[in-house]
Amino acid sequence: MADKSGKSPRSGGAASTAAHDVSAVVATPAGRSPATRVVVPLEDNRIMSLVLGEHDSHLALIEQLIDVRAVAHGNVVVLTGTEQSAATARQVLETLYARAARGDDLSTGDVEGVIRHSRSAPAHEGMAQIRTRKKIVTARTETQSAYIHALEKHDLVFGLGPAGTGKTYLAVAFAAQMLEKNIVDRIILSRPAVEAGERLGFLPGDMKEKVDPYLRPLYDALYDVLPPEKVEKAITDGVIEIAPLAFMRGRTLANAAVILDEAQNTSSMQMKMFLTRLGEGSKMIVTGDPTQIDLPSGMRSGLEEAVSLLSAVKGIAAIRFQAADVVRRDLVARIVRAYEAVTPASAADKRNVASGQRS
Repeated sequence: MADKSGKSPRSGGAASTAAHDVSAVVATPAGRSPATRVVVPLEDNRIMSLVLGEHDSHLALIEQLIDVRAVAHGNVVVLTGTEQSAATARQVLETLYARAARGDDLSTGDVEGVIRHSRSAPAHEGMAQIRTRKKIVTARTETQSAYIHALEKHDLVFGLGPAGTGKTYLAVAFAAQMLEKNIVDRIILSRPAVEAGERLGFLPGDMKEKVDPYLRPLYDALYDVLPPEKVEKAITDGVIEIAPLAFMRGRTLANAAVILDEAQNTSSMQMKMFLTRLGEGSKMIVTGDPTQIDLPSGMRSGLEEAVSLLSAVKGIAAIRFQAADVVRRDLVARIVRAYEAVTPASAADKRNVASGQRS
């Protein structure tokens, strides 16, 4: 982070006067590709400090993941590397600067997401956003952006894909935004508890103690996008309800943002039951990973079946995330790709398909 003198801990010395010197070829030893020098001006000191990160941690991450040398000089960052790596690093810095200027948070995960996206697709302006009073959530990939737009336009949205793609987090953030804008009166968050049979009676404690461990990811997302005191009051007042799937039976959910997470672990009947709870003025979001089915042998998952059956129904959208959309961290994306390469479909998937063919 830049100090009062304008130098950062990684600064190479006096402030550069070459803010308009966009690029130059640097001499390199024979046999190696010539290095390109790119100067990226970052005019606002406050925004620049957010882009660089604490102790220039974001700059170090850019160096590590893009294989480029990055040095801050006053209000510019000088990049040295191959033409492609320097251009990519510049694109990342400019994207981060634009996000920080809009007031977006810039975490390590955000920086990794921008770097990963810069490698897989051209830069695009106007990524979809979700705004709550606590924070602004900006889509990190094109699929996330399409997901947010689908949430805005459709009453029922399926979000399918591997862990770490943000499908549940964005769903909760969108529901929080709807609540704060008074578009809905309440938020209802649900998951299949334990397994499809939801045998909660075998667990110790009262009902809240039984189901809380299975609903913890939903709590975490809520506390990240809304002030903790508001979440706690809303839960106490019933404005935010977090309950296992079994509690949805027999209800009509009106004027609510309703989310079903881990939906790959619902049976066909449970999924039908849940979807038919949708009442007037409500929006329903169903998320799950079809490759992580934990249902008993012979039981077909209701998630893929519902997506297939409802694909042509007006008012419904299905967004599929891939390994390239993993934003949790780059290592998670590599893990997902490794599993996809060896086992394109999980054993549970194959079993459920076979079960469906028999039925």
